[in-house]
Amino acid sequence: MGDISPLLLFAAAGVAAWTLVSLAALKAWRGWLDVKRLEVTGGGRRAAPTVDIAGLRARVRRLEAIANGIEL
Repeated sequence: MGDISPLLLFAAAGVAAWTLVSLAALKAWRGWLDVKRLEVTGGGRRAAPTVDIAGLRARVRRLEAIANGIEL
């Protein structure tokens, strides 16, 4: 019986270590899949930034017209 206890302790430690490594690898895999999913779907970009850019362009046009002496 004296020879089996250290062997069981090493086996349990090995299983625990393997479990932790497996969980870390699974988390990394899921993270990588999320990154790839965002790349495929376009990163969840919305049309709102294009609306803001269009508004800024309109403001610049108005300011240029005012600077040239033409009011819109």
